Amino acid sequence: QFGKHEIVWKGEAMRGVMAQLERVAASEARVCIFGETGTGKELVARTIHERSPRATGPFVTLNCAAVPAELIESELFGHEKGSFTGASGRHVGKFEQAHQGTILLDEIGDMPLNMQAKLLRVLEEGEVERIGGDKPVAVNVRVVVATHRDLEARVREEKFRQDLFHRIHVFPLQLPPLRERRDDIPALLEHFAAQVSAQNGWKPVPFSTDALQALQSHTWPGNVRELRNLVERLMLLATEGQVDLATVQMALPKAASGASASPGALGSGALADRVQSFEREVILSELKRSHQNMSLAAKTLGLERSHLYKKAE
Repeated sequence: QFGKHEIVWKGEAMRGVMAQLERVAASEARVCIFGETGTGKELVARTIHERSPRATGPFVTLNCAAVPAELIESELFGHEKGSFTGASGRHVGKFEQAHQGTILLDEIGDMPLNMQAKLLRVLEEGEVERIGGDKPVAVNVRVVVATHRDLEARVREEKFRQDLFHRIHVFPLQLPPLRERRDDIPALLEHFAAQVSAQNGWKPVPFSTDALQALQSHTWPGNVRELRNLVERLMLLATEGQVDLATVQMALPKAASGASASPGALGSGALADRVQSFEREVILSELKRSHQNMSLAAKTLGLERSHLYKKAE
């Protein structure tokens, strides 16, 4: 646990990351965090800040992909009253807000090229100039950047400035996707289940062994963020005081469930036989989840009760 924020890990995949994090946090080095969407890049950046000498200063973030190109300069550097249409007052930019602290430029790989040149000047000079301002403002800020993109490839494609790349790529930190840290899944499930239960005033619900195995075998395209959201869904769907395999199968995205199924699990032979076999497994799973309540199972499956009875014969 780092201040208010927690990085939950247990396996070897994160051990190296945490060792590097501890080493770089105490320095003033610029950090470039790489990782797929949902791997926890902002959480790692916050942790670096909270473990640094700047911990008492502000931590400010800007998602470069979320701000329109025409507004990003104002967001970063600020503007003076009347500097452009709609500028009804002075706006202090993110760099000034982060003075004596840390700024995270998230998804920096999506920053427009013209803005990259202006950012490079700030990194070189240590000062910003508000839009419409007549003098620069000195800022003392540690810069941490994050991206899901391959910045070296962006440089080769001339979509990212090489000189800026070398300015920010001082200490690269690569976060592994969740599918490469499956040993951490039980600990993450326990952590998020306790978190969700506390937020809602619920009693924590355990996971059955087969449910846990199913969750560890999932591909997790959305990484830890997907896992956190799925845990909340599972807490709502859980029956009889635990999350079982049927609940997990119902909660996982259907495309993912189908993609992970082996050909043998769908039967063999003609297409009609395979479809019938799959349909049977779905009905049996839903009946188990609803404790053989035909009306509830029919409603969940979108069938008339008489139709379900016929299929169950």
